[in-house]
Amino acid sequence: MEEGQRQKMADKSLLGLIFLCSFLKGTSGHTYLHMFSSDGESVSLPCVNASTGCTSTTWMYNRERSSGTVVLFKEGMKNNDTERRERLSLGSDCSLNIYKATTEDHGYYTCRKHVNTQRYTDDSVNLHVLRVSPSSTQTEIRPGRSFSLSCQLYVYDGYSCVNLFYNEGIKLVWKNETDVDLQSDSRYQISFSPEHCNSSLTTTLLNEDDNTEWRCAITKGTKDQTSVRYTVTYLGKKTKCMPMSIFSSMLEI
Repeated sequence: MEEGQRQKMADKSLLGLIFLCSFLKGTSGHTYLHMFSSDGESVSLPCVNASTGCTSTTWMYNRERSSGTVVLFKEGMKNNDTERRERLSLGSDCSLNIYKATTEDHGYYTCRKHVNTQRYTDDSVNLHVLRVSPSSTQTEIRPGRSFSLSCQLYVYDGYSCVNLFYNEGIKLVWKNETDVDLQSDSRYQISFSPEHCNSSLTTTLLNEDDNTEWRCAITKGTKDQTSVRYTVTYLGKKTKCMPMSIFSSMLEI
């Protein structure tokens, strides 16, 4: 083999080694969490082992794979060009606080901690936001009418709800005011679509359903991670859909 060819092969091997080392430095100590929030609930995303003062901490965000990365905080300083800047703040432990999270806040968050100018570690949080709403075709809410609610879990589009529900043991469960699962009650028709991250509840309203509350909860095992409740009101009163902040759970893979 000629000397020139050997040199080219050596250069390629060195380039590959540099790339591998950079990749390993960037992902060293990486932790990954799932967190759940209700629409309208404030939430705090943790940054594991962040340094005091947060001057070496950067928070980044992706809503969709096709969208670019948005820097929310760089070295502890807020990026005031972000559309959500008024609802974002850093905690004393460098956690990212989101005031009254909405479905627009779901997505993939990364807390990057710089060890020095060349080394860093990342913690990633996949924030899923739960929302309950009546059917768009709902015109009258009164006894004798069919009534439908949709429970939608908003997730980062790079993550599969099928994986979340089946591999992580997460469920969407409809409950009444006394915390009874409505799945076994023949009065309610409940359908679940893991592909679309959605569960719907349909029933025929009764006289006694005025001011009745139904709740859609995200559960893992026997514990609720978070939930949203919907209260039905007759006689032309407005219906109320409000978050029930049981707690936001961190599930580490």
